[in-house]
Amino acid sequence: MATTTVEKSMTGQEIVDLTKKHTLFEWSAQSKVDPIPVAKAKGIHFWTPEGKRFIDFNSQLMSVNIGHGDERVIQAIYEQAQTLAYANPFMATEPRARLGAKLAEITPGDIDTFFFTNGGAEANENAIKIARFFTGRQKIMARYRSYHGATAGSISLTGDPRRWAAEPGIPGVVRVLDPYHGIERGWDSAETSLDMIEETIQLEGPHTIAAFILETVVGTNGILIPPEGYMQGVRKLCDKYGILMIADEVMAGFGRTGEWFAIDHWKVVPDLICMAKGLTSSYLPLGAVGMRHHIAQHFQDKVFYGGLTYNSHPMGCAAALATIRVYEEDRLIENAKKMGEVMKQLGAEMKAKHPSVGDVRSIGLFGIFELVRSPKTRQPMAPFNGTSEEMAALGRFFREQGLYTLVRWNTFYTNPPLCINEEQLREAFAIIDKGLEITDRAVKD
Repeated sequence: MATTTVEKSMTGQEIVDLTKKHTLFEWSAQSKVDPIPVAKAKGIHFWTPEGKRFIDFNSQLMSVNIGHGDERVIQAIYEQAQTLAYANPFMATEPRARLGAKLAEITPGDIDTFFFTNGGAEANENAIKIARFFTGRQKIMARYRSYHGATAGSISLTGDPRRWAAEPGIPGVVRVLDPYHGIERGWDSAETSLDMIEETIQLEGPHTIAAFILETVVGTNGILIPPEGYMQGVRKLCDKYGILMIADEVMAGFGRTGEWFAIDHWKVVPDLICMAKGLTSSYLPLGAVGMRHHIAQHFQDKVFYGGLTYNSHPMGCAAALATIRVYEEDRLIENAKKMGEVMKQLGAEMKAKHPSVGDVRSIGLFGIFELVRSPKTRQPMAPFNGTSEEMAALGRFFREQGLYTLVRWNTFYTNPPLCINEEQLREAFAIIDKGLEITDRAVKD
């Protein structure tokens, strides 16, 4: 008679020790890594093997938008695995067909054709390839306060310090400044910023620039919501000089800002739109680059030189279709807008109460706190690309209290799953309220 051996579940420490022994953690010196062991997750929460509960206030990497453990998506993945787990990208499958059609319904304007990738970085990689193929030009404009992914091309597009170790990177990237210049200097007007962009275009030669790629709302570089008129102005500049506008919506898309895509707030149609993360809520890896109809038509009689083994993976496509149904059935876009107003009010209360809060920014459920040592000078609580004892202590406090979020430089993020309710929001902000007492003690005046 056959016997079945059931492996004993690992403790949290055993998981951490074995993981650190045999795997590399990203963006880290391995000796400094102290990961949280995760055993299960549901809704806005996840748990360690020992049962400690965390509020997932960053949706992992701003990606589990529908919340953890939704049975509808899990069932769709299961059924697809039973039916057809994989087909190569030269074949056509029902999930691929249906997902392309569905995305054509919800993306802006006449964007109606999609190339499916493994994730956001590859979506951005393929967007710049498409722009170069279509225009015959080589240069790509990008902004300094940006992150577009860690693959060779995407990290070259990235402006923040994660790019430095990968330089010189791919040729042809031209960088421009953002409207925002940090907590001490603040914001340029849309007009001033657009004038600077146009000057850069002129100096580089408009006929050499294929595309301008930008995060519609900047993510890990500050939740930077563009001033009114900026996105419309970028669209006009791109039209004026025959430059394609690429909206990187990998983080801001799929309801995060209270619209299907952040670009919808400004009623602008980009030429190319990149997505991932919320596309499947990270239940399975999948990304996509969408393009306007006339760009897709370019490839009817010209070769698209691109491909991936897992392009249009049927299980990823099935997960995406199910995820989009959850957004619609549970009205999560509307909930993000509604709870976003609550979060904005809670943020304003924290700013009024705590002198270490230099600024709070949010749009929908996409938010950030920026901390300072002085309300007068607005000196950041930690230096650019660095940390401080106070920010480290705040991060430890959040972890001890069961609040998971990203603490980076002088900031921390408020990006919960879109299914969160007001009671849960207030529970998280009660922890934030207490934690800010740590940074308040560092304020000089």
